[in-house]
Amino acid sequence: MSELKRLAYSIIDFLREQTRSQAWNSDERESLEVAMQCLENVFKISSRDIHLAVSPPLTEIFSAAVTKDLIWNTPSGFTPSAQDAIRAEQLKNEGNNYIKEENYRAAVDSYSQAIELDPNSAVYFCNRAAAQSKLNNYTAAIEDCKRAIAIDPDYSKAYGRMGLALTSLNKHSEAITYYQKAVELDPENGTFISNLRVAEQKIGEASSPTGAGLGVDLASLLNNPSFVSMAASLMQNPQLQQLMSGMMSNAISGPAAGVGGLTDMGSLIQAGQQFAQQMQEENPELIEQLRNQIRTRSFSGSNEDQS
Repeated sequence: MSELKRLAYSIIDFLREQTRSQAWNSDERESLEVAMQCLENVFKISSRDIHLAVSPPLTEIFSAAVTKDLIWNTPSGFTPSAQDAIRAEQLKNEGNNYIKEENYRAAVDSYSQAIELDPNSAVYFCNRAAAQSKLNNYTAAIEDCKRAIAIDPDYSKAYGRMGLALTSLNKHSEAITYYQKAVELDPENGTFISNLRVAEQKIGEASSPTGAGLGVDLASLLNNPSFVSMAASLMQNPQLQQLMSGMMSNAISGPAAGVGGLTDMGSLIQAGQQFAQQMQEENPELIEQLRNQIRTRSFSGSNEDQS
């Protein structure tokens, strides 16, 4: 019975991972939830029973089996016929066009057909990974990147796309490893370099209480003399002073504070908008620098070309 419980726990863990990483509709998600609840009830287990977990997890076991079947079990020296190779390339190009049209499901289908005809192409797997990521199927994208890397260990784009998929699952430490390999293989690729830097910043933010989760580096901002000077100047504005006074009065006395208190979110938003507008008027160059900082902290690769 204990072995059955461990198997049931592994299946539940696998299904739970799929619900997080795949783009299911409401009916599909509900069916998965019911399946997990049934297993928990039958075997009287829950997610808290971590002592039942197996290593490696079922996800990795399944992925390894699929990868082995599709790549390592391909007959030695397998070469598609000339006709199949031509058709596979046509399907790949169709997939690329679907990507440009943002028809990602059709792209996945085209790449999958190409893979059936020629399972030795790292490009087909890597392109399908890009389409899977667009559909938020990050686990599937990771598996396709693994297959591409197994076929061609020097294919930099596969490492880069692996990093993007891992980043989307908030696995920044793992993503850094793949970005580093991508940069090593293609040191002139600005996208790889930019994504590596952002992933490293994410790790830094996670370990630092200062500025965590913000779009800008708060510590650097507060140490910027231009920003501090501008903020101090703006705070002398009588209208802003009235709004801030009202907010402080409301914080002390509650929503029943006198006229001028910030009694709703709209007033707070209004204060913020006025402050931002005056900052823009006072120092547009600094505001543009902050905007550029936010842009560079966003990951590149959303419009990456296909091979």
